[in-house]
Amino acid sequence: MNQQITLDIIGYVSSPYKEKFAIPRQPGIVSAAKGHIELTGQANNIELVRGLEQFSHLWLMFIFHGTSAQGWKPLVRPPRLGGNKKLGVLATRSTFRPNPVGMSVVKLEDIRLDNKSVKLEISGLDLLDQTPIIDIKPYVPYSDALYEASAGFAQDSPADSLSISFSSQAKQDLAKYHKAYPELEQLISQVLAQDPRPAYKSGQADDKRYGMHLHQFNILWQMTDLTRAEVIAIEKIAG
Repeated sequence: MNQQITLDIIGYVSSPYKEKFAIPRQPGIVSAAKGHIELTGQANNIELVRGLEQFSHLWLMFIFHGTSAQGWKPLVRPPRLGGNKKLGVLATRSTFRPNPVGMSVVKLEDIRLDNKSVKLEISGLDLLDQTPIIDIKPYVPYSDALYEASAGFAQDSPADSLSISFSSQAKQDLAKYHKAYPELEQLISQVLAQDPRPAYKSGQADDKRYGMHLHQFNILWQMTDLTRAEVIAIEKIAG
């Protein structure tokens, strides 16, 4: 029996997340995260999405291209368990899988034809920029939303763990870029509220200054106490 199959990439994601650090661990948590999927090759055909506008949400099947080269492990440490307990990789949503395939539910905001390129505008995404898409399916609530299902250690959605403030310099930076990025403050706040630090640092004192790459910016921030983080500055990345 053939042990391999070949899949075609049908599109690529344009996302505000330019690096793995700070990407939310599940979709929908950061509603201000907006981007689009640009269909490619033979899939770049408006007929492929005829009728898709009837659905508010989509399932995306994609490749973990940012971590696939690192291979996979049978045991991983889920962040929801503090990064201290090991579980089988198939009992988690770790990116380090036998096949680097992920799935994500996103909100469909719009479908447009832009200079002969089919683009799906989406929000609530948790995908690295330029993630390859291998399939798109409509989200069907009556079958996909199983409210009686049990989910072990991930039964409940994670609550925001940090309160976010902005320094006077960060507020000036937000004002400077507001016209081009009107939702930048909301995006930064929602991302940081989930505490993107390594799981073992949750609830611990931390005087390190962090940076995270959102859109074309390096967001500098640090913890001010156990439950508060302050955005220090927002730097435009050259290039």
